[in-house]
Amino acid sequence: MFAKPVEAILFDMDGLLIDTEALYIRAMQRAAQTLGRDMPISFCHSMIGVPSRECDVLIQDFYGPAFSLAEFRGHYATAIKLLLEDGIPVKPGAVELLDFLAARGLPAAVATSSRRVTAEHHLDRAGLLGRFEAVTTIDDVVRAKPHPDIYLEAARRLGIPPMHCIAFEDSNIGLTAAHAAGTMAIMVPDILPPLAEVRAKCVTVVPDLHAARRLLESAI
Repeated sequence: MFAKPVEAILFDMDGLLIDTEALYIRAMQRAAQTLGRDMPISFCHSMIGVPSRECDVLIQDFYGPAFSLAEFRGHYATAIKLLLEDGIPVKPGAVELLDFLAARGLPAAVATSSRRVTAEHHLDRAGLLGRFEAVTTIDDVVRAKPHPDIYLEAARRLGIPPMHCIAFEDSNIGLTAAHAAGTMAIMVPDILPPLAEVRAKCVTVVPDLHAARRLLESAI
């Protein structure tokens, strides 16, 4: 199954460990509606896996120069705060997979396009922050996904060559980054299915993190 011995596991965060992508979309649509605009779901999907600063550019271009991005971001912040006030939802199978890795002594790191303050807040509220030896964010690199930088930095912080890391991703952009970094990349789709060219870069595609754990149990 795996071309190299597995020495560490790297995880994306949103849509993979925590069930937040759909909430982000709802918050963006609510913010747009507050400003009297419609945000099509297809446009929302085009921003999955894209860092927030690049999403800002896409949103501004989509609505035009007269659109107030600052007002939009203010309404978005209010909407997402309300949606997350009851806690950060953890994806099914995440805890069991992390328990398995801990029992096997395999180090784990997060490699996310989120800002550090957001990543640490969300992981902490989800009860997952202490489960990782490293958390690598967009603040730690120059280039965002689909460039490999975040995954390369996560592997470096663990002291493990990328080729000996399994990387779990839910998005096409993220999987492209993980593959470019030289990891053994596995896709766990969240909202969008893998594109054909992305599927070809995957070691495999599994339906959820329960299946991911069973795969690792049988292979390492």
